[in-house]
Amino acid sequence: MQQIDITEEATTVLRELKAKHGELIFHQSGGCCDGSAPMLLEKEDFYLDESDVLMGTLDGVNFYMNQDQYEYWKHTHLTIGITEGRGASFSLEIPLGKRFMVHSRLLTEEEREQLVTQQN
Repeated sequence: MQQIDITEEATTVLRELKAKHGELIFHQSGGCCDGSAPMLLEKEDFYLDESDVLMGTLDGVNFYMNQDQYEYWKHTHLTIGITEGRGASFSLEIPLGKRFMVHSRLLTEEEREQLVTQQN
């Protein structure tokens, strides 16, 4: 079970950006404003450390979340979508006039149990 998914429309944008930029990662750091939105970055442009939690892979792109932010989201299932409009970040979709965004819902009891089993 993966705790994160992506919409078809967001996958289309992701594939366009992978073709243009090569190896990518998603990162969601937390904080206010655009800091709480997922950012798509070239893999070599972002330093990951032990405080980053790998939540899953979306069309071959790893999605990481800062551990502090993950504490707030660990009971949810996330779906990455895309919307029109510009965010105030360095995320690669910004020049396209688009912005990745997160939709969340609480995990079901069955999903929580599957995650616990996978983590052990």
